[in-house]
Amino acid sequence: MTPRRVLWEGGGVRKLGFWPRFAVILVKPLMTALTRRDWRGFEHIPATGGVILAFNHVSHADPFTAAHYVYDSGRWPQFLAKESVFRIPVAGKILHWCRQIPVFRGTVDAAKALDAAISAVSAGGCVVIYPEGTTTREPNLWPMKGKTGVARLALATGAPVIPIAQDGAQQLFDPRTKKFRLKRVPVAVWAGPPVDLSAWQGAEPTRAVLDAVTDEITNHIRDLLSEIRGEPAPPIYVPVRAGKGQA
Repeated sequence: MTPRRVLWEGGGVRKLGFWPRFAVILVKPLMTALTRRDWRGFEHIPATGGVILAFNHVSHADPFTAAHYVYDSGRWPQFLAKESVFRIPVAGKILHWCRQIPVFRGTVDAAKALDAAISAVSAGGCVVIYPEGTTTREPNLWPMKGKTGVARLALATGAPVIPIAQDGAQQLFDPRTKKFRLKRVPVAVWAGPPVDLSAWQGAEPTRAVLDAVTDEITNHIRDLLSEIRGEPAPPIYVPVRAGKGQA
């Protein structure tokens, strides 16, 4: 397991304030009790400055394991999360006070999430994004085709994009069966080197460019997950509801 790196400046954990520390006190002991952690790749996460962490999404439980990993790396995670979560009494307020970013899907305010994420990265923050936008629908929980938000954020900021694969949180809550399991489970979270997006530096964010950048990031995440699982990855899955099969 990679040792924890504790940072003191530039988005590190010392200057969190009351509510982020309160969230850590609530969540970290629970995650420590419920998981046997295989954390790798902290060296790929910049110690300071704006950065985009792109995770696969296997379970509604994995934001907690992802947050635990990012916190242990020495950075404070700022998630892009559905706006509806921010309307949950008490919890929604805490998310706001912890500097999380609401996403207004399918509304005229949808662009606000991207603007907020750009501002957070530009201010030196560590923004966590799920390119898939929701838990994967691939039957064996491999990554599915991503949405273009991660590409838009990367092109707008020029910040490094770190691909991170995680596996195991589905044993806490399996999105396929909707079953919880409050038992200690192995969870692996591995980060890789920044994705090389130099081929698109300065490119206009056309649909073709956004799709290509998104696929490049998603492929890196998929390959990391293949390493974790020790088996070859299938092609990136495209949900049937999009009117397609597999890519």
